[in-house]
Amino acid sequence: MFRVDRTQNRLSRLVQKRFSDLNLRERDHLQEWLANQPDALGEELLIIQKEFDGFDETRERLDLLALDKDGNLVVIENKLDDSGRDVTWQALKYTAYVSPLKTTDIVTIYQQYLDRYCGGGNAVEQICEFMEVEDLSEVVLNPGNDQRMIFIAANFRREVTATVLWLLSRGIRAQCFKVTPFMLSDELIIDVQQIIPTPEAADFMIGMSSKENEEKAAQDNQKQRHSLRIDFWQIALEQLRKDGVGLFANISPTRSHWLSAGFGISSCSFQLIFLRKEARVQLSLDRPDKAENKWLFDQLHAQKDEIEADFGERLVWRRMDENKQSLIVHSEEFDGFNQDSWPEMAIWMSKNMQRLEQALRTRATQLNIPATLPAPEES
Repeated sequence: MFRVDRTQNRLSRLVQKRFSDLNLRERDHLQEWLANQPDALGEELLIIQKEFDGFDETRERLDLLALDKDGNLVVIENKLDDSGRDVTWQALKYTAYVSPLKTTDIVTIYQQYLDRYCGGGNAVEQICEFMEVEDLSEVVLNPGNDQRMIFIAANFRREVTATVLWLLSRGIRAQCFKVTPFMLSDELIIDVQQIIPTPEAADFMIGMSSKENEEKAAQDNQKQRHSLRIDFWQIALEQLRKDGVGLFANISPTRSHWLSAGFGISSCSFQLIFLRKEARVQLSLDRPDKAENKWLFDQLHAQKDEIEADFGERLVWRRMDENKQSLIVHSEEFDGFNQDSWPEMAIWMSKNMQRLEQALRTRATQLNIPATLPAPEES
């Protein structure tokens, strides 16, 4: 790895180091880096446990356990300067151990992780957010034999790479990432590179496993819901246009259960929510800075009586101290997956989005976020 000196138009080689030379440890350093930045491995992963030891009749611990975007469990085994001879055997055991885990088990494991390492949170909600679904009935977690393995080390022994290549040839998803520390003056730089399979060859080397009945049913269910949502949004958007609501004029039907439209403050939006048992209109405060969202919420909440008087009904004020986002919500129960209910739902959404916009837009856009804010207080 090289540093470019643009003034001299020259390259200078960074000093490659060993983890042991830098007094870096597997659990305290490499594991923590990956637990807090799993996309360093080239994809979105949700870490659901570290040092997982929930195996019957054994005290063995796997380094990191994650979910990928397809709901597969990913066993991540970290080594430092040398992969060792037995890492593939360890990972195979751990993968076999976690293969029977059901959705309820995974939720429990992740909830324990949130409570111990993240100060709490709702495991179901966060898994749904990661999987981009309304509820967990739309997906199957840990389907069939699709568990994955990721090996991480600065150097891999031949017996390890040969085993991983053999696993890949049998349709078992396994990857090797070479992680190398470099020093640039006093700055530590870590290079993470996937070496097996190479990213360019991955799609050709990873076979598609046969799907079990539960997986197929879940996929069909998900496709059906996506189709239903697209059909419903066509009706709802047509109703909004008919009623002269310009807020969503440039929005197209999607397979998601929500539609968003900006209203004057960056990363904040009015939203229509289509659920199986209810419809919602809401203002979402979702700026990158949690403190700014809570400040905006508190300023609006201070005008609660006036806002609800203008809206004509009470609203649900969800500060959600444990989350970055805050919401101001109005909802109504509907049989959302009954298409006969859709015209009534569309009329309700159009009417109440107009009322919500009129009650909130001027007040919200008049708020000037201070340059510095204290961390939001937990209530």
